[in-house]
Amino acid sequence: MKKVIIVDDEEPARKLIKEFLQPHKDLVIIEECNNGVDAVKAINTFKPDLVFLDIQMPGLTGFEVLQRLEEMPQIIFSTAYDQYAFKAFEVHAVDYLLKPFKQERFDEAIEKIMTNDKSYLNQIQTLVNGLNEQETHLTNILVSVRNKLINIPVADIIYIQADGNYAKLILEKGSHLTSYGLSKLEEKLNPQQFIRVHRSAVININNVKEAYSYPSSYELIMTNGDMVKVSRSYLENIRKLIV
Repeated sequence: MKKVIIVDDEEPARKLIKEFLQPHKDLVIIEECNNGVDAVKAINTFKPDLVFLDIQMPGLTGFEVLQRLEEMPQIIFSTAYDQYAFKAFEVHAVDYLLKPFKQERFDEAIEKIMTNDKSYLNQIQTLVNGLNEQETHLTNILVSVRNKLINIPVADIIYIQADGNYAKLILEKGSHLTSYGLSKLEEKLNPQQFIRVHRSAVININNVKEAYSYPSSYELIMTNGDMVKVSRSYLENIRKLIV
């Protein structure tokens, strides 16, 4: 059995989805929301397997809801005509239901995500990361963990470490590997908060606990107890912070 949440500001639309769900006995509705703010709270609380998500809603749009989720469930989008939404879906190969839709199209959308869960989650991840990239600086990063997506606020990152062609986010508890390379990720983060200290490390200056100075380097002790060395090439980045 899979847990389902329906999010739509129009009651007739929610009723239609409930009606179309009746033949799908393995999908159980656990909550309904009529706005984006309540949707974020419900999804983060109940951790559903599938969410039917309207795009145009009061409070927060469907896209803004996605950017505030702690974990990413499977999503079936629904929308009336919305050129911006269509472009986003097309670019990231994400399926959607165009209102008004019929039972056949509804069933097709369910079949698509249920028969290819991991692939479709990756498409949703790409969509949300693409939306985040439109901001001046990243505020959240979605990372894949087994068969789900985890939403990491950048403020929670202690430092970032190169890991081959990827980058590892070091948090207070544990770490997560992202699909970004270190240099690309650095470009997308706020330079007032994240600075390069080594060819293989970027730190969050808000999470530096102590700094030890040596003739040609610094050693930074981060809030999680890890030590990050500042290489000669990046000494000036640290010296700028000393007042």
